[in-house]
Amino acid sequence: MLLGSIYFLRLLKGSTGHFKNHSKYSVSAVLRSCSQTKLQAFFFAKHLRNPCVVPHSHGAIQSWRFFSCKDLLESEQENWRACSAKYMAMTKRMKRRLEAHYDKYSSSLSSPVIRFGEYVYFEENGCIFRSKLGEIDEGNNEILLSTEALPFHNSLIQRIRICPDHRYMAVAIKSAHSEESACIVVKLDTLPKVECIIPNVFSFEWAAHEILLYTTQKNLQCHHVYLCDFNKKHSELVYTEHDARYFVDLYCTKDRRFLTINSSSKNSSEVWLVDCHHPFESPVLVQQRTEGVIYHIEHRNNELYILTTYGDPVGYKLMKAPVDSCGLENWLPIYTVKENTKLIDLEMFKDYCVAFLKFCGHLYLDIFSFVSNSVRNVKLPAWACSFELDPHPEYTASTFYFWLLSPVQPPVRFAYSLMKNSLTEHTEQEVPVTMNCHTVRLEAKSKDETCVPITVFHKANSKELRRMPLLVHVYGAYGIDLNMSFKAENLMLIKDGWILAYCHVRGGGELGLRWHKDGSTTKKHNGIQDLQACIKLLHELGYSQPALTALMSVSAGGVLAGALYNNDPHLIRAMVLQAPFLDVLNTMLDPHLPLTIEEQEEWGNPLVDETCKEYIQSYCPYQNIRPQNYPSAFITASENDQRIPLAGLLRYICKLRKAVQAFHAQDNCTKVKGLQMPNILLDVQPGGSHCAPSWDDSLNQASTQLAFLYKELGLDKRQ
Repeated sequence: MLLGSIYFLRLLKGSTGHFKNHSKYSVSAVLRSCSQTKLQAFFFAKHLRNPCVVPHSHGAIQSWRFFSCKDLLESEQENWRACSAKYMAMTKRMKRRLEAHYDKYSSSLSSPVIRFGEYVYFEENGCIFRSKLGEIDEGNNEILLSTEALPFHNSLIQRIRICPDHRYMAVAIKSAHSEESACIVVKLDTLPKVECIIPNVFSFEWAAHEILLYTTQKNLQCHHVYLCDFNKKHSELVYTEHDARYFVDLYCTKDRRFLTINSSSKNSSEVWLVDCHHPFESPVLVQQRTEGVIYHIEHRNNELYILTTYGDPVGYKLMKAPVDSCGLENWLPIYTVKENTKLIDLEMFKDYCVAFLKFCGHLYLDIFSFVSNSVRNVKLPAWACSFELDPHPEYTASTFYFWLLSPVQPPVRFAYSLMKNSLTEHTEQEVPVTMNCHTVRLEAKSKDETCVPITVFHKANSKELRRMPLLVHVYGAYGIDLNMSFKAENLMLIKDGWILAYCHVRGGGELGLRWHKDGSTTKKHNGIQDLQACIKLLHELGYSQPALTALMSVSAGGVLAGALYNNDPHLIRAMVLQAPFLDVLNTMLDPHLPLTIEEQEEWGNPLVDETCKEYIQSYCPYQNIRPQNYPSAFITASENDQRIPLAGLLRYICKLRKAVQAFHAQDNCTKVKGLQMPNILLDVQPGGSHCAPSWDDSLNQASTQLAFLYKELGLDKRQ
């Protein structure tokens, strides 16, 4: 995936994924097999820049950052233990129901299979297996690695890379309680053995048979690229990024001709080429970074194919240039994504390029032929809201596979034949879920008359929608689309009569690059006004009412949700936030935090710009808390989350509670019939994961969030 290297598209999803592992093998058999392989670890520490095993390092932030809020944290944890008791019974019921839904809609799905040459590799229950192509179902599978045999607690396999001659495998292992990961390099002899473990690695690619390049991560930043030669047991630094706004990762072109070092900020990038035939030669710069120009590189027939934002109109274009003269002045446009269209991903094949696109809420493909220089347009089913491409499709393949899904539709696998120009559904279901759910696409007019898309789901043939509960989702930041992946809990909510509304506000990426720009930096109020317009339209059209409406968001989506919570508290009854960004101003004024400098292109730089500081202050959720009749709120967070400083959340909760108490202490409030004190709750879990807890933790979190919503909206009585 060419867009896989775009930094601002990196988003850790905050819910249980739809691919829940269900092994073809018993766990006991797997562990017996692992013990028989006697995996051995060898280290050449003096030759590697940072190679050692750090078994107890889970990426925790240094404790000095929490000295000032330790008492507040303990107080909040005690408060949560006391308050959570009244949700306990409902939480247990929700958990039982969610487990049933997860089992029902996940049991038929196995882990993705990755093909490298004549072998296929797949992961199940923390083990990596290898099988000859076509023999995966015959049981002749070789076990290569088990996380149980590694000195990491509760770890997840994130990435697999195989060297060209299949003698080495590199695997990314990440703790469920941290964002930092390690690279495990396994030598694939008759008896597979761990060659070394390199901690704090973000990305890696094989440049040649025994040559691995990798980036190191520190405090969420990647600025260094190293080359490791496993033949000579030698490691050296090959690239350093000196600008804190930029993030470095690696990508290997589909034809394996070049490895690219991608240094990207939020609005510009530059790429350096490493020749896989001569990996020890110095990297070659494609085009020096230019403000406002993002670009990414593929290769075919001695030409670079450049996916870039350069030129008019605003949006992505595919261009090409000779390898030997690849500067900007030689870029030749060959395909342009039309305006107001979201380029979701782009995949290169030998004679074709496939663009996955979204326009007006609908998904489709553009198939560009390098041979005929023509484009085919392929419409995808109207119910589809998102897609996932099978990992590592073969460069020479004539057919590629992908999954289509929606918040209420489990993944359906499709195959597209490039030669026959035909789309085929590969998943059979007895009763399509979409038949039991009605999908509506609306547009709300924002304050400046901009039309904002809304996607609504509710039970088919529902009557009296005004009496049904409404759950509104919003994000609106970094040019990232609102998460429209399948979640089994959504089907449970639909069955219970809930209406689900997804508001695609400015600041996100649903309508292309301009949509993002119109909701970032000094235009952040646009997204807030978009959200307000969406909720008002839903109520006007008879989709629920304020007393039955809840708002949900994660991470940076907390800015818009928290702003609406301050500005229009009467529109909702409850709010649920996961790891939310609520203290924007204080965070952006602290250059010592890991992401402050990097985030300036999204929020602005209040450190040097007083106008920017005043603008952030005008919408920042923490800054605008005031005594008023607030809805109930439930916030979840991780104690050591490096992206969202816990101190800011603790300050927010304390200030909010004081404002609520001040309002309800007024004489006139005591005389208002039915006016109740809202519940303001914060649940701080141990660990350092940001919106990506383990499967069990995610299940517990979803159960508690739903229990809170059912209680607050009075739905527990219906249950």
